[in-house]
Amino acid sequence: MQCGSLQEVRNEIDRIDREMIRLLAERGGYVRQAAAFKKTMDDVKAPDRVAQVIEKVRAEAAASGADVNIAEAVFRTMIDGFINAEMNEFNGKKEIE
Repeated sequence: MQCGSLQEVRNEIDRIDREMIRLLAERGGYVRQAAAFKKTMDDVKAPDRVAQVIEKVRAEAAASGADVNIAEAVFRTMIDGFINAEMNEFNGKKEIE
């Protein structure tokens, strides 16, 4: 979409940001569910799965014309945050058992 003003550009960026937050919340819901299926902290950390996701993200970014390095950095930060949250969820579940 071609914008006619800086304000239009900002409005579109804000719209995209809202959608990204909505998707982040949706992803977080699935991450919380995943914790229920994991038996160990190694299952939570899942370095092989992280590598698989990053490889997929880089390929998707390249195919979409996005900056591959920015996409990887964003996803690594997001994944680290979700792993920390999932570890807390896992530890809470473990304390109850």
